[in-house]
Amino acid sequence: MAAAHGRRVAILWRGDSEARRTATPRNNRFHRVFEELAAVGIDAVPAVYADDIVEEVRQQLLAVDGVLVWVDPIHDGLTRAVLDPMLRDVAARGPWVSAHPDIILKMGVKEVLFRTKHIGWGTDTHLYRNPRAFRDEFPQRLIAGPRVLKQNRGNGGQGVWKVETLSRSTGLDAAIRVLHAQRGSVLEEMPLGAFMTHCEAYFGSGGCIVDQPFQPRLPDGMIRCYMGVDKVVGFGHQFIKALIPPPPDGPNSAAAQPGPRIFHPATAEPFQALRNNMESEWTPQMMEVLGIDAASLPIIWDADFLYGPRTASGEDTYVLCEINVSSVFAIPEQAPAAIARLVMRRLRE
Repeated sequence: MAAAHGRRVAILWRGDSEARRTATPRNNRFHRVFEELAAVGIDAVPAVYADDIVEEVRQQLLAVDGVLVWVDPIHDGLTRAVLDPMLRDVAARGPWVSAHPDIILKMGVKEVLFRTKHIGWGTDTHLYRNPRAFRDEFPQRLIAGPRVLKQNRGNGGQGVWKVETLSRSTGLDAAIRVLHAQRGSVLEEMPLGAFMTHCEAYFGSGGCIVDQPFQPRLPDGMIRCYMGVDKVVGFGHQFIKALIPPPPDGPNSAAAQPGPRIFHPATAEPFQALRNNMESEWTPQMMEVLGIDAASLPIIWDADFLYGPRTASGEDTYVLCEINVSSVFAIPEQAPAAIARLVMRRLRE
């Protein structure tokens, strides 16, 4: 593959003015991505971002050919409310941005679980767009078994709850048990109405709540399928502890911490059925549903799967629990080279 001499790409992540001043391609967690971009002849530069220096970063990005963005939707109380309009402006004026904020709003939100529930990764998923619909519909669904509620945008388990009823009542005074997915959370019992009132904050700023059945095979772990545009570039398997009641030693004990994420190449034998589904069926179907073409897909994104019920012949099925687009990291060791190849292709296009 020929080098893209003279082409420049910025790698953007959140920091502060001091981190911006001292950033180099070697002193950050993205150093392997910088190395692989350099290996194919692409000049990659750090673009450390903070809301109070948005104009400075804007001018930097307008001078490059493309931008790779790693910024969580929520981090220590910070959001992308200032960043995303700036990135839209930059993209409209020439450089491509991956992932573009408009693509994040299609793929990287929990609503995608509802919009794609009919394809092979889907399950019995419902969507509540306002508090009234939530109060009218959720209590009855809870009677059938434990449910998982998810706010539309978030990360690190924020706004994700396992909810189970302790009675057959659907009234707002019915006793329920809830567990937040955020690390350090403990089981709580409360009236259904009080919990639903707490969740109403998730409807702010056009938000919604997605409702899925709890997957009993959660202790078998989560499979993270890493995608480079429309092809699998690796897998990660991790025994997570979110939504599993903490051990007697408490939610912050060693036993309550998630296991390490074990990375596997795209060719790993245990995941070839999932790979085939993602590449040949589910990703193309998602693109059609969401109205996304291949040129708009993020350079790097991932789909997180839980194990669903086994088939009659004992084969695994998979249930999508979220798609990550805003800030996909850590990544398999093969991914930086794939990112460089895909950036090269994007620059040529």
